[in-house]
Amino acid sequence: MTSAADGGEAGFPFSAVVGQERLQLALILCAVHPGIGGVLVRGEKGTAKSTAVRALARLLPPVVDESGARPARLVELPVGATEDRVVGSLDLERVLRDGEQAFRPGLLAAAHHGVLYVDEVNLLHDHLVDVLLDAAAMGRVHIERDGVSHSHPARFVLVGTMNPEEGELRPQLLDRFGLTVDVTASRDVDVRMAVVRRRLDYEADPNAFAAAYAAADAEIADRVLTARDRLPEVALDDVELRRIAAVCASFDVDGMRADLVVARTAAAHAAWCGRGSVTADDVRVAAELALPHRRRRDPFDEPGITPEQLDDAMRDAAEQAGDQQNVPADDEAQGSRGPVDPDDDPDGPGGGAEAPGADPETNENSGNPGGAGGTGQASAPAAAPVRPPRWEVPGVGEGAPGRRSRAQTRQGRVVNTTPEPTGGLHLLGTLRAAAPHQRARGRRTGPLVLAPGDLRGAYREGREGNLVLFVVDTSGSMAARDRLSAVTGAVVTLLRDAYQRRDKVAVISVRGSEAELVLPPTSSIDIAVRRLTGLRTGGKTPLAAGLRTAREVVYRERVRDPQRRPMLVLLTDGRATGGTDPVPRARTAATRLARDGVTSVVVDCERGMVRLGLAAELAAALGGTAVRLSELTGASVAEVVRAGASGGTRAA
Repeated sequence: MTSAADGGEAGFPFSAVVGQERLQLALILCAVHPGIGGVLVRGEKGTAKSTAVRALARLLPPVVDESGARPARLVELPVGATEDRVVGSLDLERVLRDGEQAFRPGLLAAAHHGVLYVDEVNLLHDHLVDVLLDAAAMGRVHIERDGVSHSHPARFVLVGTMNPEEGELRPQLLDRFGLTVDVTASRDVDVRMAVVRRRLDYEADPNAFAAAYAAADAEIADRVLTARDRLPEVALDDVELRRIAAVCASFDVDGMRADLVVARTAAAHAAWCGRGSVTADDVRVAAELALPHRRRRDPFDEPGITPEQLDDAMRDAAEQAGDQQNVPADDEAQGSRGPVDPDDDPDGPGGGAEAPGADPETNENSGNPGGAGGTGQASAPAAAPVRPPRWEVPGVGEGAPGRRSRAQTRQGRVVNTTPEPTGGLHLLGTLRAAAPHQRARGRRTGPLVLAPGDLRGAYREGREGNLVLFVVDTSGSMAARDRLSAVTGAVVTLLRDAYQRRDKVAVISVRGSEAELVLPPTSSIDIAVRRLTGLRTGGKTPLAAGLRTAREVVYRERVRDPQRRPMLVLLTDGRATGGTDPVPRARTAATRLARDGVTSVVVDCERGMVRLGLAAELAAALGGTAVRLSELTGASVAEVVRAGASGGTRAA
């Protein structure tokens, strides 16, 4: 936990950040109006995400509390934080020492009137993300747990950063963030030179560099404070409210959260620009920041709104609002400009960066093995309208939080007690342990006499995410257009399930003379879908090589992430070819995977009048289950995987 006035080396100034005006504006608007709900910053590494967030905390007004005035804090939430650490918990020291119930505040209390920064928020457990977003939206934290009933204010600027290649947030959680910004490194040579020059100058003398930008930072800090004071007086008339409703309706976003966020953001932008009422320009800036991520319905949809789409929506909204003066021209693209150079525009920041999303000319989007959807965004082939498959690795693991297999976790339901309170205090278990010793400890009346050895922890059981390896046979026997399309559609359905259950996935292609690791293990399911569209087909079927590659991937991942248990999904007709004894060699490779304890499901893609049943035999060697491709619906897969978890095999 750091504050804006920590001693020592000066931090990188907010006004010195180059090429990220859109990000700076989003951060400032949330500082003006924390009720917006925070900012999610999506982008590749090395794009000043963390630098800008840390610099923001130094611009916030001082906090006045019972101890006097203090700088606003920057509180960083580690990915491995427990719920107790985040929201607070029972103060065990006071319970044992004084025999009284007391509350120990968590990180949310420490972030009050400051910035709560969550790096790699996409890797944080969904339950904790919900807690953070609830607190950011309400400005308070309510705790009802471990015999504690407590509430305290927690009004902070929530900022989450993530690299989409490491996995996406679920659409439900994306919607809870007020604003999102996609950041990338500029391709402009002058901008890149300026970034490097400023960074080198900062590293050479941090204090002198910070001093050079102190006046610019102070100006931004003053404008933030002035905008906060002006915000309650900003008027939002019915014309602009109708414009907001029309824009949100035109993009078909779910629920009413988008309308509220756009209204709050537009008011904050008007206050930042020194205006007393919301205008069409404010609505446009707000829509650019608040709506792109809310269009993502499917995990394989690309988030984003193009300038042309926003122009059309604003034009239609102007007509509905009866405001023809604010209809943008066909060749005019309005946007937001950054906050660092307010003198460039007397009304403050106004235009500039493109909204994130697909290329409007090429329409290149992820997740499009089966064609584009009706909204102009590409989407994966629709899954069958049935309950998604329920795959499960047998036993109880200790892997990363997810939604697939049973696991011992720090969240989840309490199923037992442990001698150490590592999973949170189990009150009843502690009382039961202490009760038999009360007379020996001299207690006659008054509070229960506790000793450190009485403490019992809660053993919690929840769900974990697994490593799902897709081995896809793309050889000549599988390359018929209708069959390959069916296989691709099946894999997309299973990838969607893996996304929902928070798995890591890997894709191995089997064709020709070798197996190719098309996609190393990743949490980014949409990248896996994109890789499917580029799979090469034809040639022989080196199944043994594919299974050996899968075994090597499992071995490497067990070294890198030993708690994440693997599951193999093999899509093939079982007709191994190439080399000597290809079928026996494939069975030998399968047997070795079975000995390694890898749970397996074989999707039998064999078709035609003559069926050899080789895929079923391969499933038996793997110790798993076989299911026909034609039967791959939600119901059949659920049945298959339940059978696979118990070690059964069903002939295809």
